[in-house]
Amino acid sequence: MSEPDGRFDGPPKPTSEKMFNAPLPVVLIALSMPVLFFFQLQLPDMGADMAFAPSDLQEGRWGGLLTAMLLHGGWTHAVMNAVGALAFGAPVARLFGDRIGPTVFLLFYIGCGVFAALGYGLIHWGSTEAMVGASGAVFGLIGGATRLMGGRGRVLKLFDRRVVSASIAWMVVNAVVGLIGYAPGADGARIAWEAHAFGFLAGLLAIGPLARAFGKGPLDRPADGAESEI
Repeated sequence: MSEPDGRFDGPPKPTSEKMFNAPLPVVLIALSMPVLFFFQLQLPDMGADMAFAPSDLQEGRWGGLLTAMLLHGGWTHAVMNAVGALAFGAPVARLFGDRIGPTVFLLFYIGCGVFAALGYGLIHWGSTEAMVGASGAVFGLIGGATRLMGGRGRVLKLFDRRVVSASIAWMVVNAVVGLIGYAPGADGARIAWEAHAFGFLAGLLAIGPLARAFGKGPLDRPADGAESEI
């Protein structure tokens, strides 16, 4: 987090929300990951038909953009994503409130996941290598939470120093882990770090307009006369 003296202490920590006090939609999404993986293990093909490969886009098969986030490559993969969703989803869900908030939060989560898979597919156009996991959607939650850090319920401006510094840190760590090719739970599989980046970008950009339309808290607005940011 960026301090007044310009120091940067690494990627942002979630706001003071406690995981055991997370909103119900966040808890349900987190719990769904290990539960769905249990049922995935019962399938003859381990859910391979529901995975997403970039070549699907060429052949007009778009369903994998959504269904791939319901699958995982192992128990560790599923649990890690569940913990990430629980930790970073709580402040985002609370921003949208209780009336239509759960619906907005769910659409935000799904939208980030679909955008992450689509970005991955465009970069690796034509590849038949399948991708599974909710990591892109979880990184969308991280992107949204990044603009809530230190905002006390407000969405910070996109180019706020804290947001920029934290975003750079997240993407550096993401790229390094992806290029090294090692992460707990990956089990030797290729890490789709590009999907993480697209999911993060989707969450970072979408949280502002959604907060204006549905948020229960004020935005961190610029001074009078200044142009507003996303």
